[in-house]
Amino acid sequence: MKLGNILLIGAVGVLALNVNASERITYKSAKSSSSYYQMAVQVGENIAKKSNNDLKITIEESQGSVQNVKEVRKRKGNYVFTTPPVLVKLALGQKAMFKKDKAEDYSSIRTLFPIPYLTMHMVVSQDSGIKTFADLKGKSLLIGKGSFGAKEAKKYVNLFGLKGEVKLVGAELSGAVAALKNGQIDGFATAGSYPAPNVIEAAASAKINILSMTDEQIAKTKRNKLIIPAGTYAGIEKNIATTTLPVGVYTTTSMSEETAYKFTKAFWESKPNLEKQSIWWKAITPKNLSMFNVKLHKGALKYYNEINAIVPDRLK
Repeated sequence: MKLGNILLIGAVGVLALNVNASERITYKSAKSSSSYYQMAVQVGENIAKKSNNDLKITIEESQGSVQNVKEVRKRKGNYVFTTPPVLVKLALGQKAMFKKDKAEDYSSIRTLFPIPYLTMHMVVSQDSGIKTFADLKGKSLLIGKGSFGAKEAKKYVNLFGLKGEVKLVGAELSGAVAALKNGQIDGFATAGSYPAPNVIEAAASAKINILSMTDEQIAKTKRNKLIIPAGTYAGIEKNIATTTLPVGVYTTTSMSEETAYKFTKAFWESKPNLEKQSIWWKAITPKNLSMFNVKLHKGALKYYNEINAIVPDRLK
């Protein structure tokens, strides 16, 4: 065989390998006991299937949204992560937990798509006699550690005039349901999209109440109001007024335009199946793009332009 033919065959073989090669994506999510980890698994499986396994997603557990953002400084390649938009804004502004970081370390962050919002659940046992936030005085509340939910619960306790009056337990949330059932704690706080798996478990194994907030209390938190409908959890027969915080999926400019396009497209085309798996996906539409404050990845923007989605100018 002539050398030219050998080289041609070799080139074709390399091209074929490149065409068939799968893009590997790391999806940094949340703690394995949270609803957001469950969402990540659902998203990963559905995107892989919709892309005919051209996109292979590895789900990584995380200690929380702050960690997810901070890892942008050292992650390369196809790093995807979840976080509330407010944390990205803080990182770029060198504020709060990011005040010692460099703003340019986060300048590569780009938006992909929204996912169900963080919803605060303040779960208490009926035996504790707690019916309002005021009743938490002298009681124990497991809030976890390092997560958005832990920080938010502590903030609410202070805002509602209970600073130093509630025993805040910083143990892992994975043991919250068992501790509540065994009477070791009076309640626990958790942040996740409803219906939250750990709250479903708690309602199924013990008699619980979920604390509802007044409009005045919600205003103090500076969060958005959300109503968890009656009947969402076993034994809870009234609407629960609580707070919510938007959450999105992000990547960085290290991801190629083609991969970001495929990833975003596969997500939205998988949504009908995601809705069959969990009701929380029904609330997510391209209209939720308005919650973001960081530009869309060029690949994601390409997809939204194709479907004629309304994209705020600040995201283009």
